[in-house]
Amino acid sequence: MDKVDNNRVIIFDTTLRDGEQALQQSLNERQKLQIALMLEQLGVDVIEAGFPVSSPGDFSSVKLIGQNLKNAIPCGLSRAVERDIDAVKEALSSCERFRIHTFIATSDVHVQDKLRKSFDDILGMAEHAIKHARQYTDDVEFSCEDAGRTPIDNLCRMVEHAIKAGAKTVNIPDTVGYTIPSEFGNIIANLFNRVPNIDQAVISVHCHNDLGMATGNSLVAVQNGARQVEVCVNGLGERAGNCSLEEVAMALRTRKTLFNGLYTNIVPTNIARASQMVAGICNEKVPPHKAIVGSNAFAHSSGIHQDGVLKNRSTYEIITPESVGFKENNLHMTARSGRHMIKSRLNALGYADDSFNLDDVYSRFLELADKKGEVFDYDLESLLFFSQTMEDKTQFTLENLNVICGGSGTIPTASVHMKIGDEYFIDSGTGDGPVDAVFNCITRLTRIDCKLVDYNLSATSGGMNAQGKVDVDVMYKGRKYHGRGLSTDVIESSALALVNACNAIYRAQIIELEKAASHNGMPADPDSQEAIAAMEAKAASLVRGQI
Repeated sequence: MDKVDNNRVIIFDTTLRDGEQALQQSLNERQKLQIALMLEQLGVDVIEAGFPVSSPGDFSSVKLIGQNLKNAIPCGLSRAVERDIDAVKEALSSCERFRIHTFIATSDVHVQDKLRKSFDDILGMAEHAIKHARQYTDDVEFSCEDAGRTPIDNLCRMVEHAIKAGAKTVNIPDTVGYTIPSEFGNIIANLFNRVPNIDQAVISVHCHNDLGMATGNSLVAVQNGARQVEVCVNGLGERAGNCSLEEVAMALRTRKTLFNGLYTNIVPTNIARASQMVAGICNEKVPPHKAIVGSNAFAHSSGIHQDGVLKNRSTYEIITPESVGFKENNLHMTARSGRHMIKSRLNALGYADDSFNLDDVYSRFLELADKKGEVFDYDLESLLFFSQTMEDKTQFTLENLNVICGGSGTIPTASVHMKIGDEYFIDSGTGDGPVDAVFNCITRLTRIDCKLVDYNLSATSGGMNAQGKVDVDVMYKGRKYHGRGLSTDVIESSALALVNACNAIYRAQIIELEKAASHNGMPADPDSQEAIAAMEAKAASLVRGQI
């Protein structure tokens, strides 16, 4: 085992073991290996690859991961029984170095009601397991399951005996997320004050989030001497989840002075990529308000906040999005946005201050924001070029649709009837599912070859007649467009959302034509009747599908 640097906090990742326990279905070998290699790139020190004795698939995955890791230490979990320990050894025997992580419960409720043994019996089982594991490797970790609810005298005794038996790392888990930071920090402090041989092992913590305390408990443990934190990417884990890797890593980095220079080997710019990969492979979407990696983590919609960020990002950002691998922060244009935000976005889009009347644009922006909720760049541009009358006009309208799907052997088929300009068209076709079939028809009818990049379905009410809201993001010519649809039929909602996005694309392309045709790059007065007529003529002159 590497010589311990007391300023380094070891990151032990258990996404592939404890994190996977939260998933509706197990990951396959290829998926697990992909995540493991990403974790290694992220700078994780120890990767708990699985629980080898639990199934042949888990055994095989642990073996495969161990064979492919170059820097991170592979680890397998075992109960405090020889058969489990032997399975870890067998799975990782081809590795130059590996860790055996063995555990047994130590709290009264577990010892008495689950294991139905005396604490002395548990102590003996732990010692035997550690000594058995030490036959195979010097890198043995022992966990006192449910340490957070273990009487402190018993916990001190168990830690002392575990170290004496040969454990190089002793883990203190808050298995059920029961403790709060002041309480958990006191547990760690007591161990360092009362266990005579504690300097011979690394003290680790493994905290769950049942009360939302996992990160706080882990950090206060570090302040009291713990030097390994067990985490999962995106905070995955049983019940409410595990301590979040990204939160611990960025807290230590951001508050380095507070933590007296403690550091991790985590490469922060790889955090976003790791988060997105794990979310995608595990089919567990990151909550928008998730710290560090959520879609709203660097979003600002308040006008006061936006104004501050535009003047000095540190006013409302303690971490930059670039520092964790995101391209930029996200300033949402809503009815809460101020004039400074609107002016800044127009400038960023290439419009000089003297090319628009800010008061006029802002007034019409507020009207549009009240109607749409969120305004996008292409919407903002439309305020410069279109009258409200023109903005409300649509090139594409969904008239009707019919879908056939379901049942074994049934190919999802859709028939879509649309009004395009003043004409009516119909198209039929198949897809991988009913929504895909509908989308294929719409893109053929509009001849807008856009790519779907995000799809989100939510209910706006409860009961049998609940409205299904669908939000889609599509890419067209390098720009993202948003669409929203609302209906009691989710397939119709999906169709309406895509049609909404296609109309946004259509208007954006008219603007691009107008900008190209303009001599000075200045938008026409949108309230001018001549401008309105010119725009409507421009729209009418565009051949369907040539935008």
